[in-house]
Amino acid sequence: MTRTTGILADRAIDALFGEGRLKSEAPLDADQVQPASLDLRLGSKAMRVRASFMPGREHKVADKLERLTLHEIDLEDGAVLETGCVYIVPLMESLDLPQDMSASANPKSSTGRLDIFTRVMVDHAQEFDKIPAGYRGPLYLEISPRTFPVIVRRGSRLSQIRFRVGHSLLSDTELLDLHQAETLVASEMPNVSGGGIALSIDLKGSGPDGLIGYRGKHHTSVIDVDRKAAHDVLDFWEPLYSRGRDELILDPDEFYILVSREAVHVPPLFAAEMTPYDPLVGEFRVHYAGFFDPGFGHASAGGAGSRAVLEVRSHEVPFILEHGQVIGRLVYEHMQERPAGLYGTGLGSSYQAQGLKLSKHFRVG
Repeated sequence: MTRTTGILADRAIDALFGEGRLKSEAPLDADQVQPASLDLRLGSKAMRVRASFMPGREHKVADKLERLTLHEIDLEDGAVLETGCVYIVPLMESLDLPQDMSASANPKSSTGRLDIFTRVMVDHAQEFDKIPAGYRGPLYLEISPRTFPVIVRRGSRLSQIRFRVGHSLLSDTELLDLHQAETLVASEMPNVSGGGIALSIDLKGSGPDGLIGYRGKHHTSVIDVDRKAAHDVLDFWEPLYSRGRDELILDPDEFYILVSREAVHVPPLFAAEMTPYDPLVGEFRVHYAGFFDPGFGHASAGGAGSRAVLEVRSHEVPFILEHGQVIGRLVYEHMQERPAGLYGTGLGSSYQAQGLKLSKHFRVG
């Protein structure tokens, strides 16, 4: 059964290319289309700009770049993007959306876990990562590495995009009903409000040493975003342990990888997204929102027990996190149809059945 509204699945994304609604400078990578999203690829050049900017209703991105570019960097053979700098990269993909179809973008999971701040921009935009219905034109990616310098090249995939028709978000009542039927988070009393279901933090730790997370080191060597298992964990990360305290003091502007207490489940006919945590209830936030594809944590796709990995920062002042504290919310959306492939089923998915896990760039053991 196909809904008239909802998130487009993989077959519908493929169809957009066939219809000329989606275009790319080069043939697609074999795994570029995911169950409910499309990975976006960097083009051949990056513009170092003085500061982040918004195009605004009256301007194209290219017009602003003419004035704001400090220098241009060739990405064909790879280049280092330095921490604390802002870069704008034209993407290989472009859009010609139907009038009833909008889109939204987010960093890929591996991008967030490397603390690479990315946002998609389009011409005449007044919001980042939001592509209005009927948009026709190029896509640009703002990139700002925060903790580690990184090597990127033409074709590197740092961000992903979802397409939707009409209203697709589940209401609180629909979320509760779905949770009772499918167990969305492993919690006997789910906290559902504002259209989302809460996730809390695990600070008791795993294994005999009580590992609870990692804190990013400063002044490291570079990370190649296209190389898996190429870097030693301890060269880039400081492991953190519970030591029986069940709490963690977040230092201002440090970057932490932590994990949810609850396992997460995204049934095949739904997609989910981590929403930014409300700063009114604490001086911290989940640093990156993220997509969860249909099948994440789904038993038949090999994901029973998958937990959400969280990228966390404290701002302005130190903040004490305690075990079980709510740290984020998941919103769920209807898919238009069941994807041909679920997350984790032969798609090269890196984070199915995960617990506390760094990005795929680091060697295990």
